[in-house]
Amino acid sequence: MPPRTPNEPPFAPPGMIPNPTLDRAARAGRPTEDRKLLAWTDQDRARAAAFTESDPWRVQRITAEFVAGFDALAEIGPAVTVFGSARTAEGDPAYAAARAVGAGLAKAGFAVITGGGPGIMEAANRGACEAGGVSVGANIQLPFEQGLNRYVTLPLNFRYFMVRKTMFVKYAEGFVIFPGGFGTLDELFEALTLIQTGKLGDFPIVLVGRDFWRGLLDWIETALAASAKIAPADRDLLLLTDDPAETVRIMVEAFRAKRAAGAADPGATTWDPDPRPAAGR
Repeated sequence: MPPRTPNEPPFAPPGMIPNPTLDRAARAGRPTEDRKLLAWTDQDRARAAAFTESDPWRVQRITAEFVAGFDALAEIGPAVTVFGSARTAEGDPAYAAARAVGAGLAKAGFAVITGGGPGIMEAANRGACEAGGVSVGANIQLPFEQGLNRYVTLPLNFRYFMVRKTMFVKYAEGFVIFPGGFGTLDELFEALTLIQTGKLGDFPIVLVGRDFWRGLLDWIETALAASAKIAPADRDLLLLTDDPAETVRIMVEAFRAKRAAGAADPGATTWDPDPRPAAGR
């Protein structure tokens, strides 16, 4: 059979009939989708580069980040997310406390999730890694240089904060908050808001460092609760301690209680509407 020219009308092999759907491009004299996909001229290159800066492409990139995160964390088991300052030095008592919390959580069977950076994140990852546990680091792209601490055993990389924050929350059985700055406060209040609004189950939030957090708790009580900006029970969502062992104990007891409740009521889930008691509203 002689070769076909590019613009020759399609033909059907013996015993077959033309497929009008697949043949549409050829009948119109247009290239096939594969030919367009594999084309790479200077014009194609320019168009492709411009498209990667468009919102439709960003949607695909965001979706890909969710898929990668879900795939990586789907089987890690129960986990606890630890937040705190990237600026905490190794000699700081808070570093030692975070390291002890990471180790205690790992020995109790929890994976430890952090942002994967230095400071408190490194300390918690270090403790988990040294104890033989799963040490997750969810790194984020920043305007300045970003590194991954050496104690992460499961690294994840994100461009978008919203995707990274989902990973912090979705797989956590609780949250441990060490002293930190704006980023730590953002993560703290996001967890509080998700629990307060019923978007997330009633998980423990432990603030480690009485001296550091006492002023914030006083303001919550005297400004927010006193003026009815939050319900009285909302203040009880925050637990305060200086003790790494107590932090681990709180997480273990909360997880056991959740498991016991699930066994008593197999139909319950953490995303049921209004998971907190009505009296606490």
